[in-house]
Amino acid sequence: QHPWLLLTRCHLYCLASSPECACGRSHFTCAVSALGECTCIPAQWQCDGDNDCGDHSDEDGCMLPTCSPLDFHCDNGKCIRRSWVCDGDNDCEDDSDEQDCPPRECEEDEFPCQNGYCIRSLWHCDGDNDCGDNSDEQCDMRKCSDKEFRCSDGSCIAEHWYCDGDTDCKDGSDEESCREPECLPLPTSSFPPASAEFQCAYGRCILDIYHCDGDDDCGDWSDESDCSSHQPCRSGEFMCDSGLCINAGWRCDGDADCDDQSDERNCTTSMCTAEQFRCRSGRCVRLSWRCDGEDDCADNSDEENCENTGSPQCASDQFLCWNGRCIGQRKLCNGVNDCGDNSDESPQQNCRPRTGEENCNVNNGGCAQKCQMVRGAVQCTCHTGYRLTEDGRTCQDVNECAEEGYCSQGCTNSEGAFQCWCETGYELRPDRRSCKALGPEPVLLFANRIDIRQVLPHRSEYTLLLNNLENAIALDFHHRRELVFWSDVTLDRILRANLNGSNVEEVVSTGLESPGGLAVDWVHDKLYWTDSGTSRIEVANLDGAHRKVLLWQNLEKPRAIALHPMEGTIYWTDWGNTPRIEASSMDGSGRRIIADTHLFWPNGLTIDYAGRRMYWVDAKHHVIERANLDGSHRKAVISQGLPHPFAITVFEDSLYWTDWHTKSINSANKFTGKNQEIIRNKLHFPMDIHTLHPQRQPAGKNRCGDNNGGCTHLCLPSGQNYTCACPTGFRKINSHACAQSLDKFLLFARRMDIRRISFDTEDLSDDVIPLADVRSAVALDWDSRDDHVYWTDVSTDTISRAKWDGTGQEVVVDTSLESPAGLAIDWVTNKLYWTDAGTDRIEVANTDGSMRTVLIWENLDRPRDIVVEPMGGYMYWTDWGASPKIERAGMDASERRVIISSNLTWPNGLAIDYGSQRLYWADAGMKTIEFAGLDGSKRKVLIGSQLPHPFGLTLYGERIYWTDWQTKSIQSADRLTGLDRETLQENLENLMDIHVFHRRRPPVSTPCAMENGGCSHLCLRSPNPNGFSCTCPTGINLLPDGKTCSPGMNSFLIFARRIDVRMVSLDIPYFADVVVPINVTMKNTIAIGVDPQEGKVYWSDSTLHRISRANLDGSQHEDIITTGLQTTDGLAVDAIGRKVYWTDTGTNRIEVGNLDGSMRKVLVWQNLDSPRAIVLYHEMGFMYWTDWGENAKLERSGMDGSERTVLINNNLGWPNGLTVDKASSQLLWADAHTERIEAADLNGANRHTLVSPVQHPYGLTLLDSYIYWTDWQTRSIHRADKSTGSNVILVRSNLPGLMDIQAVDRAQPLGFNKCGSRNGGCSHLCLPRPSGFSCACPTGIQLKGDGKTCDPSPETYLLFSSRGSIRRISLDTSDHTDVHVPVPELNNVISLDYDSVDGKVYYTDVFLDVIRRADLNGSNMETVIGRGLKTTDGLAVDWVARNLYWTDTGRNTIEASRLDGSCRKVLINNSLDEPRAIARPLQGSCISLVLIYLFWTDWGHIAKIERANLDGSERKVLINTDLGWPNGLTLDYDTRRIYWVDAHLDRIESADLNGKLRQVLVSHVSHPFALTQQDRWIYWTDWQTKSIQRVDKYSGRNKETVLANVEGLMDIIVVSPQRQTGTNACGVNNGGCTHLCFARALDFVCACPDEPDGRPCFLVPGLVPPDPRATSMSEKSPVLPNTLPTTLHSSTTRTRTSLEEVEGRCSERDARLGLCAHSNEAVPAAPGEGLHISYAIGGLLSILLILVVIAALMLYRHKKSKFTDPGMGNLTYSNPSYRTSTQEVKIEAIPKPAMYNQLCYKKEGGPDHNYTKEKIKIVEGICLLSGDDAEWDDLKQLRSSRGGLLRDHVCMKTDTVSIQASSGSLDDTETEQLLQEEQSECSSVHTTATPERRGSLSDTGWKHERKLSSESQV
Repeated sequence: QHPWLLLTRCHLYCLASSPECACGRSHFTCAVSALGECTCIPAQWQCDGDNDCGDHSDEDGCMLPTCSPLDFHCDNGKCIRRSWVCDGDNDCEDDSDEQDCPPRECEEDEFPCQNGYCIRSLWHCDGDNDCGDNSDEQCDMRKCSDKEFRCSDGSCIAEHWYCDGDTDCKDGSDEESCREPECLPLPTSSFPPASAEFQCAYGRCILDIYHCDGDDDCGDWSDESDCSSHQPCRSGEFMCDSGLCINAGWRCDGDADCDDQSDERNCTTSMCTAEQFRCRSGRCVRLSWRCDGEDDCADNSDEENCENTGSPQCASDQFLCWNGRCIGQRKLCNGVNDCGDNSDESPQQNCRPRTGEENCNVNNGGCAQKCQMVRGAVQCTCHTGYRLTEDGRTCQDVNECAEEGYCSQGCTNSEGAFQCWCETGYELRPDRRSCKALGPEPVLLFANRIDIRQVLPHRSEYTLLLNNLENAIALDFHHRRELVFWSDVTLDRILRANLNGSNVEEVVSTGLESPGGLAVDWVHDKLYWTDSGTSRIEVANLDGAHRKVLLWQNLEKPRAIALHPMEGTIYWTDWGNTPRIEASSMDGSGRRIIADTHLFWPNGLTIDYAGRRMYWVDAKHHVIERANLDGSHRKAVISQGLPHPFAITVFEDSLYWTDWHTKSINSANKFTGKNQEIIRNKLHFPMDIHTLHPQRQPAGKNRCGDNNGGCTHLCLPSGQNYTCACPTGFRKINSHACAQSLDKFLLFARRMDIRRISFDTEDLSDDVIPLADVRSAVALDWDSRDDHVYWTDVSTDTISRAKWDGTGQEVVVDTSLESPAGLAIDWVTNKLYWTDAGTDRIEVANTDGSMRTVLIWENLDRPRDIVVEPMGGYMYWTDWGASPKIERAGMDASERRVIISSNLTWPNGLAIDYGSQRLYWADAGMKTIEFAGLDGSKRKVLIGSQLPHPFGLTLYGERIYWTDWQTKSIQSADRLTGLDRETLQENLENLMDIHVFHRRRPPVSTPCAMENGGCSHLCLRSPNPNGFSCTCPTGINLLPDGKTCSPGMNSFLIFARRIDVRMVSLDIPYFADVVVPINVTMKNTIAIGVDPQEGKVYWSDSTLHRISRANLDGSQHEDIITTGLQTTDGLAVDAIGRKVYWTDTGTNRIEVGNLDGSMRKVLVWQNLDSPRAIVLYHEMGFMYWTDWGENAKLERSGMDGSERTVLINNNLGWPNGLTVDKASSQLLWADAHTERIEAADLNGANRHTLVSPVQHPYGLTLLDSYIYWTDWQTRSIHRADKSTGSNVILVRSNLPGLMDIQAVDRAQPLGFNKCGSRNGGCSHLCLPRPSGFSCACPTGIQLKGDGKTCDPSPETYLLFSSRGSIRRISLDTSDHTDVHVPVPELNNVISLDYDSVDGKVYYTDVFLDVIRRADLNGSNMETVIGRGLKTTDGLAVDWVARNLYWTDTGRNTIEASRLDGSCRKVLINNSLDEPRAIARPLQGSCISLVLIYLFWTDWGHIAKIERANLDGSERKVLINTDLGWPNGLTLDYDTRRIYWVDAHLDRIESADLNGKLRQVLVSHVSHPFALTQQDRWIYWTDWQTKSIQRVDKYSGRNKETVLANVEGLMDIIVVSPQRQTGTNACGVNNGGCTHLCFARALDFVCACPDEPDGRPCFLVPGLVPPDPRATSMSEKSPVLPNTLPTTLHSSTTRTRTSLEEVEGRCSERDARLGLCAHSNEAVPAAPGEGLHISYAIGGLLSILLILVVIAALMLYRHKKSKFTDPGMGNLTYSNPSYRTSTQEVKIEAIPKPAMYNQLCYKKEGGPDHNYTKEKIKIVEGICLLSGDDAEWDDLKQLRSSRGGLLRDHVCMKTDTVSIQASSGSLDDTETEQLLQEEQSECSSVHTTATPERRGSLSDTGWKHERKLSSESQV
């Protein structure tokens, strides 16, 4: 048998079997081809130097002795010239000629590869294998940043990609051990928020509003499945069950094109058309694909039984036999019939007869180049670069440049050789064949639907550019401007951002439906895009300006788009019914088809600018193809393994594409399609892709130059020239300029947008008017005088207007509309008419919406369209209710009559032909367009066929235009005959009204044009003879003169609707609500009241927490109560007594104030639980209110809060509304729980039901003989008879958010004021009561003994801060109501103090980093310290020396200054670690000599409490053990003790002024922050309970809550006349000091500020030399600017230090004269100098002090404090920060160590039983003072066991001494002596080591077992 027969049989056998090829023993198996075919050749053909397999697989790895001695034998058997070895070129093609070469010396800017190559240094570690052996990419793995997640393979991804549902790491490690995402559920209320989410099938969450909206927002259509309706597909399309639209020809074609495969269900076998071939599987393919050599059927049935019509292509080094077989070239003329048909040995091959005498040694065997002996015969071969000719002897040059892909870009052929070259911007690689782009490393930029990401193609780096996108599809970039553009098909927008992801902004936001393609012209700065929804290609500037429809004809579904700006060409794909690829110039001209065969679904498209080719993908044909830019030389690059390619890009020699099915990015060689690899897989939904690199946007000539080509708008390239173009619809007035406006255009509504079609141009392209928030536009009209377009929106229930270009958009009517379906403009009187099918009304207003009034409200049933005819004064409207009709009336509603009432079904559009006096209408039910005379006569059908559903109708010129819902088109015809029909636009969904905007409306003269016709308000056209009439806004009556309107409503309902206040006039015969035009934003308006005397409305807003008022016309708005409100549910105005009363459910109070909000007072605050409605009966002196707390009730009291009594407390649920019927002395209320309106006598008797059931009544009011109420459920206002509850009618409906309601009759007299004309003689408030009246004072202020006059202010009160406010609580009264101090500009107030001398409050604001002061009435606010502060946590005022002290936690300093901020000085700045609270110095006549200290807490790493003199000297640590976070600190002047709160240990403690006698006062407090002391009480603020609390300072008992529910509580102090008394040496004339004076225990010192202020500073008291610049150092001196703190030097010396010691070598005389004052050191005053009288007084005071102390010891003993054991689990908080207003607190229950609150002393020896009697007496004194039986028992046990039991009951932890010292019976010296003489009386339980703190400070380095959060989580 012949070898070719064996080859053929084996080939068929292998093809029919598995891909594993099996050849016989005597045969060699070739490699499997790309098509899966196998080839077998005779075994002797292997390694014979011939390419018999066609792929060289039979010659791979062979070492054949075929090379001459002059040649080099490559490893692959190839022979090359020996001179080519080690020349740097890969001539062998396996690099074997460049191996083992001596190393080449690389240049300085080159990198040496391991294989000897040299490459650019810039190419090292750029992700490209430039060396060829990858030695340039052996780089260290980069480190991930803090915001990145490291994958298991070492790569880095964005941190928030971890567990986001997408596999971003290649190994999937970012999605391991993750929980399924949870979408936000739909709420149960009827108002779903915009944040509700829908979960896609694969887990992603999208907004629920995108569910079933017709768009594939999930990406897998799961959001559109199970929907009752979908957006309909176009004609020629098939709708999948999921909602996807596909080409109808793909139905039952064997391919599952629908994602749910619904296109292949229920198919028959006869679906293939005549132009299709049916595969064996039933699939349909194009008939032209039959026998084309490609397996299109996937089962090869389209290639079976085919005739051999063409010859297969053999490899270049093979011979094609006559029978079609391929053999190796060397087998030609070898004397063997290798072909089988002897064609390889035929004479035609010039085969010479073999003589047997041939030899290569003789004449080189006759060979031109190389000769070798094979089987005894001569065989000629050629050198590399040549091929053997047909004579078998001579050689000819091989043109390598003709072989595609031999060179990357350019190729030049030469004899026996070739040379590759690269385009500008590229450089040859070391292989001398491929080109590398110069510049940065390439980045693949791709859209992923929900984000845009970047990936490096040669490494694993994968980063995020933009996230939180909706549905990003197409994208492109502008490298020079560093911009990225993308389209979002869910938002229907085109957006852009910087390439770093910042500055996101919209470019195109209107008129888009499915923008699937996007391309940037980087040369001319233009943006092009395709839209398959509108079937257009458009262009605009990069910012979206000057938008133009470029191509619109013969486009079906344009998708991908690519630009070639250097050639001025656009390329795009279209996958409509006739798939094709087209091109045109960039101005839209020169359109041509590039390819239109063998295309199904051409998706992606890209241009290889260097290679001058285009590449595209076909998702249906599963192929990547390429062609020249003119479409020639088309070739498939990859035709297998492409499930669903979408987008493609090219860079250098590689193609990159995205695939929907595999959700991956892939790459391959652009020439061969080989070397395929996956760059990234497991992506979300990869869409468009681009290579981000400057060479992808090479430089080109800008044809438009620098001046935009002289064009006024668009300059578009066209070939090598340019064209000036105009935006869509604008006509060109010359070759370069466009018109600035439109003269006439067709205006139509499409629900979601309003569009225009210009009649100024011929293209008739529709253009979207750029309007915002158009949701469901229905009716339209226009006014050319001011270029306005008007439209109604039935979704937002509004009427709006804007200029025709979209500018100046505004809402003109937005209230009391339900379904505004018709609209008409009276261009003569500038009036706006509309119909409302929801309210069944016709209304009119000025064109700006003002002076609105109802014209017709009776006998209307769904009025639809409306038109006006100002010439005759008539208006016409259609009504398509139960009895459809067309009516007309005067434009003032006069002369109303029906003109058409028969043969009507759905009369929609109306139009008037003013010239022929005809009325046209369209009837969607009758499917006709008809006309008649303006009186209804001469009716005639104009068009009666092919009108499925006409809607809008208009006339212009000789044409009539209409919209049709069913055909989705705009059509026109001759207006007289109905003939000559044309379609202007089609495939337009949701078409509504239509008009033609023009500038030729006929002018009409009217009396209204002159002085408004004499009308005070509205002047309307009317039929002749009058021609006009006057009318009034809704609810207001016209006066008898027929021209003037009354000033307002007399009798009306006024009600709150959460976001507005409305009125319903009772003066007119219909009910119409009118919004009170208050120019303020309302959030949750609940309660409402009216002052009929001044015509003002009062309302409360529980969200804004304020009570406001305004005139009934909306003017003069003001907020009267802005503080101290939480939920004000009830409001009542006492118009007689001129007061306003309100209830507050949040604070559970009832308050009263003047009508302007002044003199506010709490009337009732006890036993209230959610008070709601409140009503007043001034004449009787009573107020009534409902309480719907746990025990609902109805109560009454005097209007001053006296004589309180419960009237009804049974069978009540939610008593909401309340009103008083004074005429019948009845009380009426509405109960939403019992669903009844009831009534009773004013004392609660004779209770009975009036109306039942009522669904959910809220507000209730009464006027005359009717009651009115609001109902939440029905969203309506109802009315009934007040006596019987019968005759219930609906006043107004469709009013969501209804709240309180009041009925007012301003004509009724108010009544007699009980307080008379002089306020009852009261200085402040005069309040009625049943027996007369009583005088009252504002909250917290007491009434004097005369019962008439109030004190000017509280005497003693708490002053506290709560971040955004400063408040006070009077301690003079029992109600403990907080009153806001009206200080402006409060942001984050932390600490505060008070100066009783000037009456100012000082406070720190850590948001602004300032210290400020203000008067208590909020006035005179000024900044004291405005620079150099970081976190000022503590503040203290020295009211005697007029100094200010503060701690700065941020700078770790304690500073001081004068009270005005001058003379600033740092006192302490070392060994401070977060100083917090600071206590002001003690003063007083008796204690000033010994107790003038500064105390502060420090809760840094080692928490402590310290003390120092006021100048910072003699610093001493008082307590440094067993402290956590010592926050607040206060001093008890009476007992000379310090108290502090510990927020970590959650307790309040105290000690004496030396830190001794420490004891726990309260052991269980949640999170105390600050504290203060007054009388017998300790007050503190608590963060967790959000309250102010107090306990007895002696026992720690009697705990009370002073104020609850206060957010952000901070500092607290007491202001009292007893708190700031006494004086010291600095109190008179500043101690004689020029700047700062600091008092100390026995002396005082002068000090200088750290920053000189320009005045000489002297440290000697009393020495002030003359200085013309010197100013008074009184407290009133101005704040010195730019005062910077400096470090205070060492502490001042003691008092007895001489001046010589202070000043060194300076003499005492010189020092006293001030001649040595060179230092800023504080210098003490010398004895006998300075204030002699002051020291004399001081001496006397010292003697008095000693006498007082002795007397105190004789009168009483010390008091014992309560000791408790806090050894239980408690709440632990993190170290708080005050820099932000919202802090979080994480509560952790951590057990604390057992604390022993006993007096403990360290004991050196054994048990002590020598407890002295004196000490027993001390303890007895405590027990006597306590009066507690339990403590008496303790004392008994103490006496019996002494030391042992004393240890258990009266021992305190470390550093404490006998309680006796705390009462003043022992001074410091005596106490220390006592400690030395007596050893510890009880065993030391915890003195061996300080216990560790539980919990840690997050910012101090304390070690903690748990992670603590911040404050506000509590």
